This record gives sequence, structure tokens and C-alpha cells, in this order.
Amino acid sequence: MAPTRRRANAFYMDPLKRGHAPVNDTKLVTMVNQIAAFHRRRPAAEAATEVAAHVEKFWEARMRRAIYAHLDHGGEGLDPNALAGLRLLRAREEGKLPFDPYAKADLSSPLEA
Repeated sequence: MAPTRRRANAFYMDPLKRGHAPVNDTKLVTMVNQIAAFHRRRPAAEAATEVAAHVEKFWEARMRRAIYAHLDHGGEGLDPNALAGLRLLRAREEGKLPFDPYAKADLSSPLEA
């Protein structure tokens, strides 16, 4: 019996099926708020640092860009610790602060909107 040619699997052909779906702001806000909620018993500076470290370590660049765009449009629905953590991470990524994801956060001027 002659070997048959395999058809390309739709999973490999369609980027939406490979995990490259459009980023949903509502889902990202929910996710970052869950991270902040996990650290809510910590002091604000420590919680912000942990949120920044988690987002930097586990989120793709496109997810960070999408949440920063949401932040630029007012950041509606973001928990205060999530907001501070995202501002901290963004300041570090833009070179306004030295990047050490586990250094204590200084919640002063660079984080102000």
C-alpha cells in the first residue's frame, strides 16, 4: 500500500488555534487583579513589586503591551496594587528605574500617572 500524504493539521495552519488569539483587555484586567488579590495582605510596595515580577516573568510581550494600552486609556477596573505593579514594571521596562523584579518597590514619582 502506497503511503498517503498527510494533510496539514488545521492546528498548525491557523494562528488563532495556536494560542495567538486577539488579546482581550477584560481578561487581562481580571488576570492582573487576581495576581494583586493574591498579594493583598502584603504592604502596598511589596504587593506592587510581586505583581510586577509576576507579569514580567509569565506574561508575553503582547499581553504586556495590551495591558499598558488599557492603562493608557485610564486603567478602568484595575486594583490599586495591580495598577501600581503595572506602573512599576512599565517604568522599569522604559529604563526609568533599574530592573530588579524582587527589589522593594519605591512607589514615588515614576509611578504617578
